[in-house]
Amino acid sequence: NVRDQSACGSCWAFGSVASFESRRCIATGEDIKHSPEDTAFCSTAGMGCNGGNSAWSWFQRTGVVTGGDQPDAGSDETCLPYSFAPCAHHVPATEKYPACPSTEYVEDNCPTQCESGYGKSFSQDKLHAASTYSIRGEANIMQELATNGPMYVSFTVYSDFPAYKSGVYKHTSGSQLGGHAVTLVGYGELNGEKYWKIKNSWNEQWGNNGHFLISRGNNECGIEGNAGAGTIATNTVV
Repeated sequence: NVRDQSACGSCWAFGSVASFESRRCIATGEDIKHSPEDTAFCSTAGMGCNGGNSAWSWFQRTGVVTGGDQPDAGSDETCLPYSFAPCAHHVPATEKYPACPSTEYVEDNCPTQCESGYGKSFSQDKLHAASTYSIRGEANIMQELATNGPMYVSFTVYSDFPAYKSGVYKHTSGSQLGGHAVTLVGYGELNGEKYWKIKNSWNEQWGNNGHFLISRGNNECGIEGNAGAGTIATNTVV
């Protein structure tokens, strides 16, 4: 599913977790959500809602617990669901996704316990990455994606990006808004234009079902500058 970072600059945690849980699924066949909450507010890779970088090294060193989305809280299906509610990102508000708050959330706590009915301790639930590495260059990124699965990427957001709906995005106008981390999930061509397919963390109502295509092969907005990923320690999965 396309997850939702809410009004919190935790995109880096979502980009990291989405690539991690996808690679776990590919490696083990187990489609289990991992916790952006644990990653965003306990990891040394970033500063919670104030931005960060790839958390793959932290996944290797510390591991990450399972964790669903905020509406999953109380289901006891995962250890640590996300604490902030989904909201409308750059699209009209709906009953399902009300308008995002005008100011970003602040989270100071690093949780150390699973939901009470989950049935595993926090330390028992941690899954580690076996290795972590970065990938650079179009051909290497394509090969890595085909061989091992989705990965963490980041790019520079300009003011013409949030209104994206379809097609292959290229920055054409507008000022720089900041950096954004996302999950690279595919590549292809559309009407002769090469693209990367990217999963965002602004829920499925933004863009094209929560995804966007961005020009491939020319380091558009820095998207090919530093892809991050790793392997999952499959023998530790219980």
